[in-house]
Amino acid sequence: MQPEKFYYDNKIVRNFGIATVIWGIIGMTVGLIVAIQLYHPAANMGNQYTTYGRIRPLHTNAVIFAFVGNAIFMGVYYSLQRLLKARMFSDVLSQIHFWGWQLIILSAVITLPLGLTTSHEYAELEWPIDIAITIIWVVFGWNMFGTIFKRRERHLYVAIWFYIATFVTIAVLHIVNSFELPVSAFKSYMVYAGVQDALVQWWYGHNAVAFFLTTPYLGMMYYFLPKMANRPIYSYKLSILHFWALIFIYIWAGPHHLLYTTLPGWAQSLGVAFSIMLIAPSWGGMINGLLTLRGSWDKVRDDVILKFMVVGLTAYGMATFEGPMLSLKQVNGIAHFSDWIIAHVHVGALGWNGFLTFAILYWLIPRIYKTELFSKKMASFHFWIGTLGILFYAIPMYWAGFTQSLMLKEFTAEGMLKYPNFLESTLQILPMHMMRSAGGAMYLLGVIVMAYNLTRTALQGKLVADEAAQAMPLEPVHMIARENSWHRRLERKPIQMLIAALLVILVGTFIELMPTLTVSSNIPTIAAVKPYTPLELQGRDLYIREGCVGCHSQTIRPFRSETERYGEYSKAGEFVYDHPFLWGSKRTGPDLAREGQKYGNAWHYNHLMDPRLMSPGSIMPNYDWLITQNLDTTSTRAKINAMRKLGVPYPAGYENIANQDLEKQEKEIRDNLYADHIKVKSNKEIIALIAYLQRLGTDIKANKTANK
Repeated sequence: MQPEKFYYDNKIVRNFGIATVIWGIIGMTVGLIVAIQLYHPAANMGNQYTTYGRIRPLHTNAVIFAFVGNAIFMGVYYSLQRLLKARMFSDVLSQIHFWGWQLIILSAVITLPLGLTTSHEYAELEWPIDIAITIIWVVFGWNMFGTIFKRRERHLYVAIWFYIATFVTIAVLHIVNSFELPVSAFKSYMVYAGVQDALVQWWYGHNAVAFFLTTPYLGMMYYFLPKMANRPIYSYKLSILHFWALIFIYIWAGPHHLLYTTLPGWAQSLGVAFSIMLIAPSWGGMINGLLTLRGSWDKVRDDVILKFMVVGLTAYGMATFEGPMLSLKQVNGIAHFSDWIIAHVHVGALGWNGFLTFAILYWLIPRIYKTELFSKKMASFHFWIGTLGILFYAIPMYWAGFTQSLMLKEFTAEGMLKYPNFLESTLQILPMHMMRSAGGAMYLLGVIVMAYNLTRTALQGKLVADEAAQAMPLEPVHMIARENSWHRRLERKPIQMLIAALLVILVGTFIELMPTLTVSSNIPTIAAVKPYTPLELQGRDLYIREGCVGCHSQTIRPFRSETERYGEYSKAGEFVYDHPFLWGSKRTGPDLAREGQKYGNAWHYNHLMDPRLMSPGSIMPNYDWLITQNLDTTSTRAKINAMRKLGVPYPAGYENIANQDLEKQEKEIRDNLYADHIKVKSNKEIIALIAYLQRLGTDIKANKTANK
């Protein structure tokens, strides 16, 4: 047989590389603005479209799906072609994938500041965009497997195992978590409610971290690190153990985000157990990477690209040790809802994802442009300023998390809360937030320097859009020597590899999700809990639109410090009509589960208009536009119908008179405000939001002596 000549497609790699850098700068800039708003709320410039609640999900989506997402596709398209010795299956599919992904990101940039959100963390985009994501993900998979089928290399290298697991698991996660009932073109309600919705969301949320921020990066580590070090990977056997153990165990760990909530105890315990077990395969991957560099530490000292890889792998090891530790109930009771979690997440995001991306960009761009890196000194500056940025970011956030949690749990010798006002803890940690933003600015500066360096690198070279290559064609099956190892045989069969990975991740999925989703006794009902009135339902949607869940939780854990501060701890039956759930993941402000009737309507009106009038020093932004904007009641009918389809017991035909009840409740609140000398029209959005806030927790008798 004669070698076959073909061409690698470097243009698509270049395109995803450019998108990675551009979206990285945009996403991190938004993140810096968000960080500043947490001690200087006026940083939103009085604009309703740039408040913390609206642009915080824009930041997370931009860095996860725009920056990291494009980096994944850049690395996959480059490595896959070379590992398979084949050009991508279809240039057309490659282009559809690239431009479709960028349009999805642009749709997020438009819709999230407009308040069009599902409020599901890392899955905030509404249903039409979810459909687009599904289509583009199928295009990616089609292109990837088409390339695998026409490969000139019989065995699938370890990196490709991780790419296959990423594709199939993200597909399952996205589809299951996106079960939502459309109400209008850009409004939907989650099919799941309350506890069920929380379990599905954090099964998705944790595994989005696992299979979008971790497994594809491990695949790229297995390809690019040996290339950079010019050494083979340390252990093939360890890579097999690492892969299968990781994807099996990771899928179970989501419930550790819901410890001390109303999630059934058995599900919490499973989440904790598998989280602890997760240390082994995670560290197996880190060790496999670091030991690949054994004997090469002199090269690491002199090569800034390898420095990025070493710090990235170390950050991965730190984050994957800390995550299981945070799943221990005793630790979680302190850390959850605090800035400790923010520090933990960003050690992984900035160190693992960020630094591996930078290393790959610095290694890859000069090669596809057939030139040298423009400035190694700039790259070295980027490494050190980025490393310092991570430290200045993470250390203050750990400090803030410890401070906040300990203050909120502290009692006096007389048995009273030492800091009964939640705001005291918020004000105490403002200096740490200032330091955090300084660290973020340093990290962003490094990325901007990298962008300049890579641009100059590209300008001094010329893109080899179609890189010539040659390889022997794939030998016929009957000519292949039989392998003794079952895994070596599996490595020849991509469909069997796909099915095996799917079955491995479905085991934990079914065992954890199905009992809670299908066994009604797991979620006992409470007769006193009634559906929201039409006005309260509209107010809840405004609460979601403004992103209030980004700062306020709505679940009280069974700790003395929380029941003394907020009132009776939460029960599963309270949330049966909550589509979606709103338990939150961080407390920048107090929990609102028992907020209803604690304060008068006038207090809420003034607090929304200017929070500092009622809570001096508050970092909550003004929501004065709620006073001038009319409530859209044309959607009430559709919303009531949708809720009834989801099982909320509104009477048949109620949608026809729902707005009458809405207007009646509006006037009651307006008249009450008039009595306090506040003149506002009854059809304003603020009336609906007040109605919702006054309803919270009132179905369950709250602790009368609870402190704010």
